[in-house]
Amino acid sequence: MNDVKRKKAMLTTVDNPFNPFTEYDKWYAFDVQKGYHTCSLLATVAKTSLELSEEDYENAIDAAIDEIVKENVSGMYKKIYEDEDIRGRGS
Repeated sequence: MNDVKRKKAMLTTVDNPFNPFTEYDKWYAFDVQKGYHTCSLLATVAKTSLELSEEDYENAIDAAIDEIVKENVSGMYKKIYEDEDIRGRGS
């Protein structure tokens, strides 16, 4: 069993002023209103399965976030961490 606590990360857009960790409903409403559908994009890219362990599932989501940010043609997406202050920052 792995006792190392990993930092939780989420995918967001550079213009979304809401923190998806603490203001998820507002973050989601902004995302959908802008037509980004970030959660759907992440679900499409992530290679997950109901058969994965929780750790493997989290690794798959994290890898998908990294892939989206790496292939970020529009420049809209960024990876943020749970303990990160996103207000007042650019990308």
